[in-house]
Amino acid sequence: MNIGIIGLPQSGKKTLFRLLVGEKALDGHVEGRSLVRGVADVQDARFDRLVAMYEPRKHVRARLELVLLPKIEEKFSEGDIFRDMGDIDAFCHLVRAFQDDSIYHMWGSPDPVREVEFVQAELLLHDLIFLEKRLERIDKQIKKAKDDRLQRERKLMHRFQDQLEGELPLRLLELSEPEEATIASYPLLTLRKMIVALNIGDEDIADTKLLDELRGMWAARGIDFVQIAVQAEAEIAVLETASEREEFMREMGIEEPAMQVLTRMCIEAVGLSSFFTVGSDEVRQWFVRRQALAPQAAGVIHSDLERGFIRAEVMKYEELIEAGSEDALKAAGKHHLKGRDYVVEDGDILGIRFNV
Repeated sequence: MNIGIIGLPQSGKKTLFRLLVGEKALDGHVEGRSLVRGVADVQDARFDRLVAMYEPRKHVRARLELVLLPKIEEKFSEGDIFRDMGDIDAFCHLVRAFQDDSIYHMWGSPDPVREVEFVQAELLLHDLIFLEKRLERIDKQIKKAKDDRLQRERKLMHRFQDQLEGELPLRLLELSEPEEATIASYPLLTLRKMIVALNIGDEDIADTKLLDELRGMWAARGIDFVQIAVQAEAEIAVLETASEREEFMREMGIEEPAMQVLTRMCIEAVGLSSFFTVGSDEVRQWFVRRQALAPQAAGVIHSDLERGFIRAEVMKYEELIEAGSEDALKAAGKHHLKGRDYVVEDGDILGIRFNV
């Protein structure tokens, strides 16, 4: 699952990418129109609490695949910036919302409202251009020979076209499984989930006025918003000890690192949820498709576990933390056995019983 990071020049994309992937993420990268891929270890406070509780010999974080996309400029929908976006599952649009006269802005000064409108309009235009070309090809093929499959696709493309011409993204439409299969390989960018991250200055950490304004304007278009002081969080991340980082956060009025909030939003945007396996040998966080059944989660760990699945031992993270230990949780009657039809919930701690 790939998250594509987009934004105007000087919005802080590279700083955000390094913060997520690591300081050396862009070593050797030459500025230009090429994209950069990286993998980020997910920072999840629940995982840290479980590691502290079990003190395992090994611990493994879940990981997200990130793609830093080329900078966005005027009329970028007419260029080739979208050429390599086919495998992007969701977008994180980083918007410059900090003031710094020493840093260039292509419009002279930051205008977050205008930038969100500009990028969304360009994505809509890209999809409209694609649909027009696709409809031309379908019409030519239908003239040669009648084809029910093409007739159905033509109807779907016109439905998409009407949606976009109404200035609405395709992600708002409900699609059937056959319709999703039809467009699975199509580079329709407004189908992707969209997160807008406002890159704010240190002085605006406690101010949510702009965030609330943009949410009010765009939430109905299926866009999620978060604000993050990218430079401040980058400075926090390089501090040597957890106590130093916590003190820095308290001084700045940060209750939870916005990077953790952003990461959760990215995970949700690509349709995933987390579960954990724990023990003295290893604590590990895993991703599984949202609404997955227990055997499917077992298959994420190993195919043999899904093939020979018997049942799942389930602990709820919050209940375990409240109890303080597995023994106390079991004594309270909150250690559950679930069968094949159990829907895994985010934060579940699973133990799989199987027989192959």
